[in-house]
Amino acid sequence: MSQALVELEGLSVWFPIKSGIVLDRHVGDVKAVDEVSLSIARGETLGLVGESGCGKSTVGRAIIRLYEPTAGRIVFDGVDITHVSESHLRETRRQMQMVFQDPFASLNPRHSVGRIVGEPLDVHGITQSHRETASRVRELLERVGLPADAATRYPHEFSGGQRQRVGLARALAVNPAFIVCDEPVSALDVSIQAQIVNLLEGLQEEFGLTYLFIAHDLAVVRHISDRIAVMYLGGIVEISPAEELYDNPLHPYTISLLSAVPIPDPAVEKQRSRIFLTGDLPSPANPPSGCRFHTRCPYVQPTRCSDERPALRTLSTGHSVACHWADGIQSGSILPVTTNGKS
Repeated sequence: MSQALVELEGLSVWFPIKSGIVLDRHVGDVKAVDEVSLSIARGETLGLVGESGCGKSTVGRAIIRLYEPTAGRIVFDGVDITHVSESHLRETRRQMQMVFQDPFASLNPRHSVGRIVGEPLDVHGITQSHRETASRVRELLERVGLPADAATRYPHEFSGGQRQRVGLARALAVNPAFIVCDEPVSALDVSIQAQIVNLLEGLQEEFGLTYLFIAHDLAVVRHISDRIAVMYLGGIVEISPAEELYDNPLHPYTISLLSAVPIPDPAVEKQRSRIFLTGDLPSPANPPSGCRFHTRCPYVQPTRCSDERPALRTLSTGHSVACHWADGIQSGSILPVTTNGKS
């Protein structure tokens, strides 16, 4: 693995809950992200998965400083950018871009595609004339699979997949090293999803890009990711190489997620075991004590899971997992449960 491009150390992002007539009383916090530590190597794709509301998008937005961190450190290319000045942050953002989930809401409907893609070039002073900007915009549009004359058209004239290509062209305009892909295909048809994922892979190979790929579709994440991190209620519960995670998941939450993914082979689908989680997802404003998953975990251990929050640690299998139950797997006293019906 090459040197880390992005490193998070104990990152927390809390949003205050205000009360009172003028909302001047601080009564609590929504702990959207709570003590997340991970690294993304230069040139790799790290998939980030979990249920809606688990904090995936907040992590991505905090990395590029759209959200202010409450605690922890964000290190980009060896430089701590957690509390840098606005001028320094502007320079850093040339290296960090984001592709948003909604390909229509993320584009200004009043601006032409040419202006949308060309604006970063002007803001960062990459091009020196209107002619140079227009030429660069045409190149970017053609690179993402759009005709050059798309520059004169407006977002409403394109399909969802084409609008997402416009978003990609805008992200590529400043020659970034790192792109946060915040569920970039979840709003698209399945056939279009495959086209966008293949385009992302091609762009990564051509430009040496590093991706944080946020999604809830485990099949898409498996296809594009080198490693996968699983989030639950603001924290990382498991990190593993992609194929290893799917072949041998260790955390009960990961196992339950994978057991819900349909398999096209009827024989395998019939044999494999499923895990049905009980209860509702707890509120991030009042998370459970100890392991946050213990209120829904089928393998909960009395006292320990409710009192002691497990640390994210690396096991002999190469997984990093935050689970007391995984201790038994490592020692051999508990057999791991797999998603193919065998244990």
